[in-house]
Amino acid sequence: SCHLTHRFICLYPVYINSKKTLAEGRRIPSEKAVENPSCAEIRDVLTAAGMNVYVENKMHPREWNRDVQFRGRVRVQLKQEDGSLCQEKFTSRKEVMVYVAEMIPKLKTRTQKSGGGDTSSQQGEGGKKSKKKKK
Repeated sequence: SCHLTHRFICLYPVYINSKKTLAEGRRIPSEKAVENPSCAEIRDVLTAAGMNVYVENKMHPREWNRDVQFRGRVRVQLKQEDGSLCQEKFTSRKEVMVYVAEMIPKLKTRTQKSGGGDTSSQQGEGGKKSKKKKK
């Protein structure tokens, strides 16, 4: 599996979390980082960028928060079998991290949220329930 790890990089959300310190595992400058990113958001951004991504349910050694949002790590394929880059713009893990942190705030799930909580999904469910009552 050595060749696998060479082609795939590992990203933990903590690497690009502006709420974390370098001691807690942040890997990019805080001004480039994003507030509390999740594996799903990292996956969405990189999938949209055409990258081969999958999420593993592994904890970061320094991440003591057992919240599901912070659980997991993201595997990203940087290189093909023959060693060529999957995407020219991503040559290193740092470039991937900076790109993801830049793109996450632009995700629809982020721009629609006005003041925390997943209100949008709850409203959707509520709407369905009210329709059933009318029948």
